[in-house]
Amino acid sequence: MRISRRGAFGAAMAGWMAGRLGSADAQARPAPSLPVADWRRGVDNQRIADIGDGRFLNPLLSGDRPDPAILKDGGDYYMTFSSFDSYPGLTIWHSRDLVNWRPRKAALTRNIGSVWAVSLDKHDGRYFLYVPVKAKPNDIHVLTADHIDGPWSDPVPLGLHAHIDPCHAVGEDGSRWLFLSGGDRVRLAPDGLSVTGPVEHVYDPWRYPEDWVVEGFSPEGPKIHRHGGWFYMITAVGGTAGPPTGHMVIAARSRSIHGPWENCPANPLVRTVSGAEKWWSRGHASLIEAPDGSWWSVYHGYENGFLTLGRQALLDPIEWTADGWFRMKGGDLSRPLPKPRGGTALPHGQRLSDEFDRLELGSKWNFFRPAPDEARRAQAAGGALVLKARGTAPSDSSPLMLIAGDPAYQFECDVELGTGTTAGLLLFYDDKLYCGLGFDEKRFVTHQYGMERGRPANPHGRRMRIRVTNDRHIVSFHTSGDGGATWKRFDRGMEVSGYHHNVRGGFLMLRPALYAAGDGEARFRDFRFRAL
Repeated sequence: MRISRRGAFGAAMAGWMAGRLGSADAQARPAPSLPVADWRRGVDNQRIADIGDGRFLNPLLSGDRPDPAILKDGGDYYMTFSSFDSYPGLTIWHSRDLVNWRPRKAALTRNIGSVWAVSLDKHDGRYFLYVPVKAKPNDIHVLTADHIDGPWSDPVPLGLHAHIDPCHAVGEDGSRWLFLSGGDRVRLAPDGLSVTGPVEHVYDPWRYPEDWVVEGFSPEGPKIHRHGGWFYMITAVGGTAGPPTGHMVIAARSRSIHGPWENCPANPLVRTVSGAEKWWSRGHASLIEAPDGSWWSVYHGYENGFLTLGRQALLDPIEWTADGWFRMKGGDLSRPLPKPRGGTALPHGQRLSDEFDRLELGSKWNFFRPAPDEARRAQAAGGALVLKARGTAPSDSSPLMLIAGDPAYQFECDVELGTGTTAGLLLFYDDKLYCGLGFDEKRFVTHQYGMERGRPANPHGRRMRIRVTNDRHIVSFHTSGDGGATWKRFDRGMEVSGYHHNVRGGFLMLRPALYAAGDGEARFRDFRFRAL
């Protein structure tokens, strides 16, 4: 196996953080080494977790997979993640062995705001999604479906304006509840489609020592699991981002859904203790049983040196202890671990290269903060993505994005302009922070720091091929006027290691994207992606 490269930024940050995070806890434990193993490669050379020899190497799902909500449904597993301002949103992923996953369909097609940590459940043969949304006003919505692929119902607001991170739970008496951030809960109607009482405070989360370096207390992401005569509440505290040693996993339990709740004496069960570790800010955990009866936890974390990839999904083995608690066994998750046994391995991941024989909205491509009629802008026709122009720049043109989960990659596409159109390829965080290269029929336009900068002459006219290389945050552009037979390096390079949440906020990731602005339309052909 090859030695994994960390990049200059990751190495510098790891050393700085190891020196600065001077809590007693961090100083007391030796900093673990980063992994010597590399990942197995799948479609488009993308890294995949399953090594192929009975082991796997995290991340379980690379790229922006925050706040994983996982459901065991017989021999099938379904998982979805916070999709924020990307629509169609809440793509459902499917597995039969907990390690290999592939996307199915998006559950949410209408823009109702920024979608945060959801709850995915099945009750009395019906699927439920409880969806917290940052909008005006904030609220939690419920969607239902009779099949995991939908159709999903239109979102129904529940009137819960002051809470996030719902978790659906059913008590020993058959009562239905949503557990919420901050140790609160609210009762649901028997059909799960409305609340029937006030929000009540039922749990005071465990607190860490005062000298630990965290982002803030922020008790959030409760997950309720029933096992062995106990209800277990798994909660995240310490803040989701900020210092890498902040986010952590704690547990409490009760014999009844109505409490009282006792905190686990081994809290925290997961915590990054040093900036030298491979995975930062680990938290927001769920428990899940594998096909062989073993137990695991799925949670998220930032990859050391690559906060630009967002929070990635991680898989950690757990062990039930004689006193009825459990512990995580995966350590810092930097090394390969034995896979759970049983189940059937599905083809993992998805091909990001696209000939546009059809438009895979939701399962692959997503619009950023779309208008109600945004999907009408895009169609696949004659082997091309035809994208109608909107706005004046990437900031107001609702780019079409996909998730790339490798530290280094390259993508290219043939771009043809209509009259009055500017179009191009981007690395897009949000409408205030992006970079890329676009063009109109006479000039290029360079995008940097979320601004439009130089406009050198364009020798190719209305059609050219553009290549973007993101090699561990070092970005370069190439153009071709003969369909990729010859390439010329564009005279502007960029460095994007700061294009992430701890700089900009928003909890997003830096994503490959296509845009078309102005009037008319652009045609994108033969989109090719390859991890490096």
